[in-house]
Amino acid sequence: MALTTKKRRFAESKVGGATNKEAAIAAGYAASSASAAGSRLIKDPDVVESIEKLKAQLDVKGEPRNGDSIHDDSPDPSLLEPGGDFLDSIPYTEDPLTWLLALMNEPQAKVFDRRNAAQKAVDFIHSKKSDAGKKAAKNEAAKQVAGGKFAAAKAPGHLRSVK
Repeated sequence: MALTTKKRRFAESKVGGATNKEAAIAAGYAASSASAAGSRLIKDPDVVESIEKLKAQLDVKGEPRNGDSIHDDSPDPSLLEPGGDFLDSIPYTEDPLTWLLALMNEPQAKVFDRRNAAQKAVDFIHSKKSDAGKKAAKNEAAKQVAGGKFAAAKAPGHLRSVK
């Protein structure tokens, strides 16, 4: 199995001297389950292998050899889909609509991804038109019949009071 982003961050934190729980939190796991996640990850063969590789890159003092950085920000090739690649033209933004629209309009993206982005962007752009709920419809009908909340019902027009 491939080394995921969380597993890679966990391994880097462990090499940096963090405890299992601290490394799991740094990797992005919830603090409430970080202890269990750290215990599980430290036994994972992929993580163990990654930790060993990262330690091999360090010198005796725990610093990277030859001034290199042990943190590799390039994407893991095993995480790429077959025939897929990372699109550098998609902007980094906190606004999901901007990102979805950029992906939808990206000609190098897969058609499946572009279609999914378009479907999700529709939710942001067009709001769903819904009917009033049952209670609201019932209250509206009662207002029309009664003429108001406390109004008395009118007598039929063909009846007259006689003295």
